[in-house]
This record gives sequence, structure tokens and C-alpha cells, in this order.
Amino acid sequence: MAVPKRKTSKRKTRARRASNWRLDAPARSTCPRCGVAKIPHTVCPTCGWYKNRVAVAVAGE
Repeated sequence: MAVPKRKTSKRKTRARRASNWRLDAPARSTCPRCGVAKIPHTVCPTCGWYKNRVAVAVAGE
């Protein structure tokens, strides 16, 4: 079985662990009906449409 030649420094260990804490911006797509940015595969929060049909009744519409 392989054995490490040198001890991994605290800096290297912490840098490796810190890479998982990074927050990425959520993916965005545009609604084909109203053009507002929305999260993919979800109902549009402004017009209430999903996959070319009304999925949710929005109060303003």
C-alpha cells in the first residue's frame, strides 16, 4: 500500500477543504414567454408558465 512521503501541511489541507465551501451562483435561464431570468426547470415566478402552459395562477395576470 502506498505511504505518503511527506506530511501534508496545514495550509494544503485547509485549502483543499475550503474549496468545498465556495458558493457558486445558481444557474439562470430566461423565460421564453416574458423574458425574465429564472431558475431552469421551474415555474416562472412572474408569469406562472412552465413548458408552454400555465402552471400557477399569478395574482397580477
